[in-house]
Amino acid sequence: MMQREWALARRAGAEHLQSYRGVSPILAQVLINRGFDEPAAAHDFLAGRGLNEDPFELKDMPAAVERIDAAIAGRETIAVYGDFDADGVCATALMTQTLRALGADVSHYIPDRADEGYGLNKPALEYLARTGIRLVITVDCGIRSLEEVAAGVRAGLDIIITDHHSVGLELPPALAVINPRQADCPGEARLAGAGVAFMLAKALLLRRWETNRAQYPADLRQSDLLDLVALGTVADVIPLNVGLNRRLVLHGLEAINELRRPGIAALVKVAGLRPGRIRARDVGFGLGPRINAAGRLGSAITAYNLLMAESVEEAMPLAIELQALNRERQHLTRQAQAAISEQIGDAAETPLIFAGDATLQSGIVGLVAGRLVEAYYRPAIVFEIGEEQSRASCRSIPEFNITRALDECADLLLRHGGHALAAGFTVLNSNIDALQVELGRKAEASLRGQRLVPRLQIDAEIQLDALSEEFLQELDRLEPTGQENASATFMSRDLRVLRCRRVGEDGRHLKLRVANGVGAQVDAIGFGLGDWAKAMPRRIDAAYQAEMNEWQGARNLQLRLLDIRPAGECQPPLSA
Repeated sequence: MMQREWALARRAGAEHLQSYRGVSPILAQVLINRGFDEPAAAHDFLAGRGLNEDPFELKDMPAAVERIDAAIAGRETIAVYGDFDADGVCATALMTQTLRALGADVSHYIPDRADEGYGLNKPALEYLARTGIRLVITVDCGIRSLEEVAAGVRAGLDIIITDHHSVGLELPPALAVINPRQADCPGEARLAGAGVAFMLAKALLLRRWETNRAQYPADLRQSDLLDLVALGTVADVIPLNVGLNRRLVLHGLEAINELRRPGIAALVKVAGLRPGRIRARDVGFGLGPRINAAGRLGSAITAYNLLMAESVEEAMPLAIELQALNRERQHLTRQAQAAISEQIGDAAETPLIFAGDATLQSGIVGLVAGRLVEAYYRPAIVFEIGEEQSRASCRSIPEFNITRALDECADLLLRHGGHALAAGFTVLNSNIDALQVELGRKAEASLRGQRLVPRLQIDAEIQLDALSEEFLQELDRLEPTGQENASATFMSRDLRVLRCRRVGEDGRHLKLRVANGVGAQVDAIGFGLGDWAKAMPRRIDAAYQAEMNEWQGARNLQLRLLDIRPAGECQPPLSA
């Protein structure tokens, strides 16, 4: 694991901390670190539960709803065109379920990752037109598909785009484009694809009660859609310090824990999760990867069918299939990472990792790129080399906006899109060398002079004896935690190591028992930190998240170690 720089947040003044009524000074500090500098804003964030946003504020929403209503009234068949990742599959299921509930004749289309690639493609749209479909609604894709949408329109399709990816210089020639990232679109810009699809679903439902909206069932969080929104949002690593995302996930987790959807109930069982205690972290590491595995190594339709299953008996074989695909995905990713690491050599000397192989499976290139970023803290581009074209996945670091760099190289690409930290593109093989040179230059110019070391953000320095079950219960008010609303991270200095051993497969993980100077003792687990056992210092400084570990009916406080140092070596700088 790459050595990380510890960044201890600047402690707020005592008077400022005391102004946060109803929370401890430590939780107040964590909230300030998350950007809630005003007590009122922090209170609203913690207490917010309503879902009162008006979906009709989103640009093009009225036109989209009018066309969909006309299609339902005219008994037209509507096609929902989604993406093959977890966000896209959840959005496809959400939109299909909504349209069916409204009486629509609806079908779904999710492209094959290996044969068709990401997003809209002309043959698929032309095929849908030939089957008699006149209205296509995209979910989680389409915002960069200018030529494909134009081809679909020429084939006789009306196309409604719903997407959340970055917007290019031009919009596709669709009947309506619902993407809150548009500069002239009011509302929350940082929704997941499933979140944008939910806003369209909500608008369709609201239209049914347009003459008297007071009669609309306002408690929309009890609907059958929010489990899909939560799953798509967490799996797509969408910011959870955003009030609307937090509330969508909060209520979606309620539905997930109640196992309202048979497919999720089956997936929870094969993932070994405990109903009633499933958190965003469990969704991100337990449910999301299994949904994603279908589109990576098999067909995303398997995951879609799981989410649309009407009984656990129908869903269970599909969940078992996803479990097997996920295990295979883990194995192939480890193999590919080792092969690419050997190919690139010492990437620490380069500003950008750029590597490909004809034997790579398209479904794991993004995972390998992510692992390389973790290992080297450099932007990484990994591609599957085809006969004439190659498809790549990109993962980046905060210091380098990968999608902006691709925009500036658009003349060398066939298609591209994504976010600042994650993107993808298709390129002619004849342009690969030139693209590598251009992206390398941009990375060099952007990263020159910067110390490229991952930073571990630490909320506060505390003593072990400050930890208690009551303290952890207060920290639970931050849930759901995840992207940009991380679980509270603490550090403690000069801990005595009482016991030390390696655990897990191949001894990859570290198990400790530590104590501080006044005798407080606690167990600690460090995932991926097993190599420390080779020469464990007697005293350490530790960065960690505190949690309750439950095993065979016993509950014990435990440190989830994020990093350790020999005691006295760490002098964390104050973050800006």
